[in-house]
Amino acid sequence: MGLSALPLLLIACGESQELDTDANGEAPAAETTTADSNPLLMESELPYGMPPFDKIESEHFAPALEKGMEEHMAEIEAIAGNPEPPTFENTIVELERAGQLLSRVSRVFSALSGTVTDDTLQDTQREMSPKLSAHQDAINLNPELFERVETLYQQREDLDLDPESLRLLERYHTDFVRAGARLDDSEQDRLREINSRLAELGTEFSQKVLAEVNDSAVVVESEEELDGFSDSEIERARREAEEREVDGYVITLLNTSGQPPLSSLSNREVRQRVHEASLNRGSRGNDHDTLEIVSEVMNLRAERARMLGYENHAEYSLEEQTAGSVDVVNELHDDLNPIAVRNARQEGDDIQALINETEEEPFELASWDWAYYAEKVRQDRYAFQDSEVRPYFELDNVMENGVFYSAEKLFGITFEERTDLPVYHDTVRVYEVFEEDGTPLGLMFSDMYSRSSKRGGAWMNSYVIQSELLGGQPVVGIHLNISEPSDGDPTLLTWDETTTLFHEFGHAIHGLFSDVRYPRFSGTSVPRDFVEYPSQVYEMWASYPEVLANYARHHETGEQIPDELLEKVLDAQQFNQGFRTTEYLAASTIDQAWHQLGPEEVPAGNEAMDFEARVLAEHEMDYDPVPPRYRTPYFSHIMGGYSAGYYSYIWSEVLDADSVLWFEENGGLSRENGQHFRDTILSSGGTMDAMELYMEFADREPDIEALLERRGLTE
Repeated sequence: MGLSALPLLLIACGESQELDTDANGEAPAAETTTADSNPLLMESELPYGMPPFDKIESEHFAPALEKGMEEHMAEIEAIAGNPEPPTFENTIVELERAGQLLSRVSRVFSALSGTVTDDTLQDTQREMSPKLSAHQDAINLNPELFERVETLYQQREDLDLDPESLRLLERYHTDFVRAGARLDDSEQDRLREINSRLAELGTEFSQKVLAEVNDSAVVVESEEELDGFSDSEIERARREAEEREVDGYVITLLNTSGQPPLSSLSNREVRQRVHEASLNRGSRGNDHDTLEIVSEVMNLRAERARMLGYENHAEYSLEEQTAGSVDVVNELHDDLNPIAVRNARQEGDDIQALINETEEEPFELASWDWAYYAEKVRQDRYAFQDSEVRPYFELDNVMENGVFYSAEKLFGITFEERTDLPVYHDTVRVYEVFEEDGTPLGLMFSDMYSRSSKRGGAWMNSYVIQSELLGGQPVVGIHLNISEPSDGDPTLLTWDETTTLFHEFGHAIHGLFSDVRYPRFSGTSVPRDFVEYPSQVYEMWASYPEVLANYARHHETGEQIPDELLEKVLDAQQFNQGFRTTEYLAASTIDQAWHQLGPEEVPAGNEAMDFEARVLAEHEMDYDPVPPRYRTPYFSHIMGGYSAGYYSYIWSEVLDADSVLWFEENGGLSRENGQHFRDTILSSGGTMDAMELYMEFADREPDIEALLERRGLTE
């Protein structure tokens, strides 16, 4: 497993979650670590080596991770202590072979911690995160091991390596250097302390965010206060109150600033309560407050970056991304921020005009009003309601006749549901994927519904990765947070949920189509600001006419969505883009501001929100009706794998928008185009520089104008 893999395995999904404690408040000791009692210590006998979810218990993970670290360290010591001179095979290839048990267990642990967490998993995270960090440091800072890698690196031009092998050697050398291999002993000791503490803080932050989002749910007393909710939404709020053993109705929150109920609740006071509860999460001074954690994390990251020779953490982080530098990302913000805010203000003026025209006692537009009145503007402008659209986007139909249909047209692959395989939750479904000639390709898990044990958002993860060196075929999972309907009711999606499903499937095929030699480069092992690119491209097929005609059908009658209604839905895609782009860029600007600080500049926790407000004002992003998509206290992306990297989505969308033009110019939905995208982008993983991959595909530089035109952002 690659040197950089372990930390990402623990935090890649953004939020982490918890091992039952004994009477003394301590995690119970494992009774045994033998393979016959712990399924994680055995290689799975299930198809594709998928995890045996029916046998795995939460308490299995701690001893399995301990055993994995023990085996991995023995393998590392054997490589470092090899008396033979270093060769590519006995050093770099052996590093790739090492740690297979730990890698396998870590992938499953990370995945289940994000999908079906419990007290045991959360306690295991708290216990194991500093141990895993220390384990990684013991490898990265092993002087004998680094000496072997350094020797090979200096000889690299004479080793006659193929391009993928040469890149692997160069990546290992870079990983060691960036991990502190060239620091002196005292600096390395301090680096170990920093990494261990950051691991602890990352786990603590993610667990507090999950607890806070549950604790911040809003209770209302009467059904009248839920005016605007559908019958199923009211029933869901009633059931939530019943489960929490409170009177009335409960409106739950997602981990974003904006909340879906705000677009339909007519009661302004309730909207305000919901919105303020959302915005205040993590900064209320309660047990789940995260601001001191944020301050300490930013300080430690800045100190580590300075120790490694960088001005700040952003400079350290961006060096490894396709953007390449702080200046490039700042320029991206400088170009886009004013355009986005200008468009948001124009949209705000339209909403204010509607408020003035329709309310008996007009009021000034506030952030909790935006979604409600923007929906009215949209309905007026495009003359349709979400309730008219949702019956045409039933989940199974979207998946089978939309997502799978487009994949078959592009790549020739087919899908067969496997109901005989164990899953970790009864709502999860499993699909076996086949090549055009019937050759098995891999497995894909589909986990669509929200639950209190599951982190917010949408994501993809890998349970088994592909590589020629180690063998095996990919097993991936895609996750959304759709509200589960009442028993017997169909799952009807919004248009945004539909495109999100296509997006996450785009990540899935990036993992499924991996065709690399070394596990270090497998699947989505690409720079953070490139990983979203293939998935964002895949969103185009959600609205592609041929695909839409195949899946946008009424769940009861089977009739296609009327052309007039469909045209309105598609035309409305540019609606409210000033708001959406501004809330995103505001969050991205906050991310960069935090990570471009030196250690002496990081504000204390009680100053964090003032710092955020000052940053938004300085960048003229302080338009009150449009708060950042994530505020500092619950900005899980940047406390996890997207530190100084939240800009990645817009960066990837520049490539995506230009790639959509490429598909349109070259005939759209065709096997030839799909195969070209697979061969140049999806199968290559991290074997080449990301922008080289893009040029291989598009044969041209990306143009930001395609993005601005798509979003309808005018100068």
